[in-house]
Amino acid sequence: MAKFLFEASYTVDGVRGLQRAGGSSRRDAVANAVESVGGRLERFYFAFGDHDGFVIADLPDNRSATVVALAVAAAGGASVRTVVLLTAEEVDAAVKHSIDYRPPVEWAEPRHF
Repeated sequence: MAKFLFEASYTVDGVRGLQRAGGSSRRDAVANAVESVGGRLERFYFAFGDHDGFVIADLPDNRSATVVALAVAAAGGASVRTVVLLTAEEVDAAVKHSIDYRPPVEWAEPRHF
């Protein structure tokens, strides 16, 4: 499964709902949403700063992450930003590959990345 980070920022209505039902109910609602697409909630945190909540979830694929993010955003209680997370091993595998790439500027010598 792929790992995703969801950064949520509450709307005014979302804050009011949080005040009514509490933080545990939000965590449980997110867990249910993630599980409904075949995923697993790994972590759920509230935070101070630019975002009010952070969720780390294992999901089957990008489509599943999109379904969760769209459902949360469409409900109107929060805006959501989705980030695909990579393990160190995935990055290790990626850096072993090289590709031929021609940048939009010309260099004196060809560069291979």
